[in-house]
Order: sequence, then structure tokens, then C-alpha cells
Amino acid sequence: MARRSTDWGFPRWRGYEDSRDAVEVRICDRHGCDQAGKCPAPKSPNSPERWYFCEKHAAEYNKGWDYFQGLDKEEAAKRAKAEQTESAGYAEAQHYGWGGSGDGTRSADEMRALEVFELESDADFDAIKREWRARAKKVHPDVKPGDAEAADEFQKLQLAYEVLKAAEERREWQG
Repeated sequence: MARRSTDWGFPRWRGYEDSRDAVEVRICDRHGCDQAGKCPAPKSPNSPERWYFCEKHAAEYNKGWDYFQGLDKEEAAKRAKAEQTESAGYAEAQHYGWGGSGDGTRSADEMRALEVFELESDADFDAIKREWRARAKKVHPDVKPGDAEAADEFQKLQLAYEVLKAAEERREWQG
């Protein structure tokens, strides 16, 4: 018995080059996962062998990845600068950011400024302001006149605060 065709002229009722053949799908290599494994990940550094994970498990695998692991500070800074130079065009597209604090929305400058205040990446601006005032009161030039070390510390605090304040204003302006 001949099978009927579903091609009834134009437009076709099924897609071009559509077939009923089975399609081979690779399953995620994470034990117990039955999702499609579309994301390759190296099994070990410099190895051609790959794991294939679903998006959820690929994100979990990459969460702890440290690109600069094993490099000294100078080499890590050199590579970071080289990468920043290569991707300078992407910095102009900051409006394609993520959606909240603590999830990658802070720039490298903001993270360095937060390190000055010893605050977490998801600190809100009120906490930043409190910490800035508390630290600035201790090293202000009026409190410690003639102390060059205190003056340098105050300048560092002031610069870090200005970076974070400008970023906060930019976030408020963007809505």
C-alpha cells in the first residue's frame, strides 16, 4: 500500500528536506540528566576530549573556572590588559548589561573600588556611603594634618567612592 504524500503544491505542508528519519541527540554527560548535551567542555586542560553538557550543567561546570589560575600577578595583569584591548569595542555597549547587583553588573573598576572598602559585590549604595564616611573620618586631612600616608589613603577612598557614586547615578539614570 502506497503512502500518501502531504505535499499539496505550494506552500508545502511540511518543511523542505524534512524527513521522518530519527535524529541522533547527544545526552548531557552529567549523571542523571536527560537533557540534550549541546555545550562542549574540556575534560582536562589542553585535552581534545570533551564533556557535553546541557546549558544548566555547563553553567555549573564553568562557575568555578579561573582563567588566570597558575599565573603570577604580573602575567595575569598583562593578559587581562591584552584582552581588554582586544575587546574594547564591547565596552561601548554597556547598555547590554545583566539585571541586578551581584550578578556581573559591576565593572572591574567598581569591583576594585569595592575592594578598597572591603565590601561584597552586591553591596547597596547606602552601605558604600556608610563605609566611605566611617573610613574617611579616620584619615581625613583635617583630622591628621601633615600625615602623608593618611592623605594618600583619603585620596584612595575618595576616588573609590567617586567611581561607585558615578556607577550608581548611571544605574538610576538608565532606570
